[in-house]
Amino acid sequence: MAADTNVQIPQPGGSRRLLATLEPYLYTFPGVFLIAATTLVPVVIGISYAFRDIMLLDPMSGGYVGLTHFRDLMHDGNFWNALGNTAIWTVSCVVLQFVFGLILALLLNRPFPGRGVIQAIVFLPWAVPTFLVGLNWGWLLNPIVGPLPHWAYALGLMSAPDNILSDPHRALWGPIIAGVWWGTPFFAITLLAALQSIPKEIHEAAEIDGAGTFERFRSITLPFLAPTIAITVLLRTIWVANSPELIVVMTRGGPADSSQIVASYIFTQAFQGLDFGYASAVATALVLLLLIYSALLLALRHALLRAS
Repeated sequence: MAADTNVQIPQPGGSRRLLATLEPYLYTFPGVFLIAATTLVPVVIGISYAFRDIMLLDPMSGGYVGLTHFRDLMHDGNFWNALGNTAIWTVSCVVLQFVFGLILALLLNRPFPGRGVIQAIVFLPWAVPTFLVGLNWGWLLNPIVGPLPHWAYALGLMSAPDNILSDPHRALWGPIIAGVWWGTPFFAITLLAALQSIPKEIHEAAEIDGAGTFERFRSITLPFLAPTIAITVLLRTIWVANSPELIVVMTRGGPADSSQIVASYIFTQAFQGLDFGYASAVATALVLLLLIYSALLLALRHALLRAS
């Protein structure tokens, strides 16, 4: 007698199929809920403040004002001055940090005696709290207690040993110098990790073919580093543009708002002017600008990845 080959496998019912489909989402729901509660909710509340009149010491405030804060923002000369300073502050810090970080990473990628100790010293600034960095560099740039103005005067870089933090034309460069000192190890660490992931055989083969040091850097090292450079520059730019600590500690945005950036302007409006509604509008504008910048840089990174 022939065996019956048309065996019917029992299929789960509709409710069981639905449960099987939803099972992965049920497992991930607690994590997604926590992320939304701790990340998205504060952002939404902060943006909602931009459309309300919130003065901290005014019990009658809190009403809906629509786009009033954003219209005021368009005619606020201090905001546009802070936006220009933000561009100078961010570009100067990120470019100098990247250049010095790349040089350090290339040097530390070569074996030499005591490299571990030198790496620890190079990476030490990254462990120092930002407020302490600003305090120390404020003292170093003060001609009464610090040596740097006197050294710059002796080298002919300054006509007198003055405090550049009190000069409206040069005050912003004090926090920039401190920011470069503090942020360079970030690029050195990330770029050194990327350099060590490049197979040595590729460099050895190029060297055998007669490629020089610069040619190997241009045709091998730089293409391998390009995706890492794009993502680190993206992250660092957002962090620097959003970091008012060095500005607040070293100059408080002065003298006469000459070193004010958008992030410190938000701090000034919120905690000195006590106008949380207007400060939220300024913060919302900064977020939109950084989102546009991030989208452009991510598109560039995807293009580099496809090209490599």
